Amino acid sequence: MSKTLSDIKALIKEQDIQFVDFKLTDITGRWRHLSIPAERLSESTMEHGIGFDGSNYGYAPVENSDMVFVPVLDSAVVDTYSEIPTLSMIGDVRVIDLPENRPFDQYPRNVAIRALDYMKELGVADEMRIGPEYEFYIFDQVGYEIGGGTVSSEIKTRQAPWVKECDEDNNGFQVPHGKGYHTTLPQDIHDSLRSRMCLAMNDWGIDVKYHHHEVGGCGQMEIEVELGDMLKLADDTMSAKYVIKNEAVLNGCTATFMPKPLAGEAGNGMHVHMHLFKDGKPVFYDEKNYAQLSDTAHWFMGGLLTHAGALCAITNPSTNSYKRLVPGFEAPVTIGYAMANRSAVIRIPAYAKTPETKRFELRNPDATCNPYYAYSAILMAGLDGIQKKIDPHAKGWGPYDFNLYDLSDEEKAKISGLPKTLGEAIDALEADHDFLTAGGVFPERLLEQLIALERKDLEQISQIPHPAEFAMYYDL
Repeated sequence: MSKTLSDIKALIKEQDIQFVDFKLTDITGRWRHLSIPAERLSESTMEHGIGFDGSNYGYAPVENSDMVFVPVLDSAVVDTYSEIPTLSMIGDVRVIDLPENRPFDQYPRNVAIRALDYMKELGVADEMRIGPEYEFYIFDQVGYEIGGGTVSSEIKTRQAPWVKECDEDNNGFQVPHGKGYHTTLPQDIHDSLRSRMCLAMNDWGIDVKYHHHEVGGCGQMEIEVELGDMLKLADDTMSAKYVIKNEAVLNGCTATFMPKPLAGEAGNGMHVHMHLFKDGKPVFYDEKNYAQLSDTAHWFMGGLLTHAGALCAITNPSTNSYKRLVPGFEAPVTIGYAMANRSAVIRIPAYAKTPETKRFELRNPDATCNPYYAYSAILMAGLDGIQKKIDPHAKGWGPYDFNLYDLSDEEKAKISGLPKTLGEAIDALEADHDFLTAGGVFPERLLEQLIALERKDLEQISQIPHPAEFAMYYDL
């Protein structure tokens, strides 16, 4: 049942809430927030919103940067990370206009809403369900410095195999390099912390499926959630990252979703499971086809693979993303699909056998993405594939029911690859983005701004000397 303003006021009184905190998403996918005294939440707030200057959030300039934030009451949750009793809400952003304010078409949540409406208009489905897998590292301490005479980073973690016997708090139960998958106590020193994270996520309305230690021996974790409505899961992704990072801090640690924080260890991805439903019935199931996937599902995959390069600029928008997308760490590097094959960019889980669970996952995304843009772009690529009936098998993209990492160089040369750098991904997006602007889902000026911001990141990082360069070139 949807919450009303009366419900929220009753909650405020019951919990002795002092402030209501509004969390807004900027163009990069970071939360920003503003707070009002709880007694100021009123019908006027819901009708007229809270004014703010949208020009500071990174979006492309519009004719009017004065905007209003309108809370989504159903998102209300007590934010226990605030010292003062605080109620947290996300919401939508509108541009001030006459006679009525209008949705800001670049705001991430509005893009996701428009993408879902476009799917319904096409008649393909009326629901997209997704399930992201959250991979992250937990460290004890992290420090970094970029200055005139210093370019460095330092990570401290008791769990790392490089910890010495004489180091403080070391008990000898380090996790070997790359051997962390499902490791147990006493090696898994953050088991209880993950459980607390999951309980907190549940309080925020996130339906957790399970948690476990991941491959990275230096403290890599995974929390997987149940599949649900795309818009809600985009909201939940923002909440999950907030909860995980704050729970880590409360426990004297630090958590990062950075794709490749450690050289030589497994990187953090955010695999996205997906399937479509219409009138409550699964669209992706056909017991007679390969992997029991319908023609529509194959066409959806065809769209994802056709636009894989351009998608990477949105699903993997950081320079660090491409340090993860390399061979040897269970991260995809080739464009293809297969059943139960983790080396393919699209994997079809063999354990999902019923019509309601039949789905596939896209394995290249990572959590540096703006989830609203990423999930919307994935949907738009799939819809393009359905409209054009793109057959991935006919295009030579699989099924690859073998380990793509074990191919000879000659065989690898025959298979298309994902972008190797952010620059390649940006170039792909510039050349291929009509599928995103279809139906007015992604405004052209939003894509231009995303590209400009990513090129700025690329230029900035290219001008900073890397410590490894001293080992490679200092004595020349």
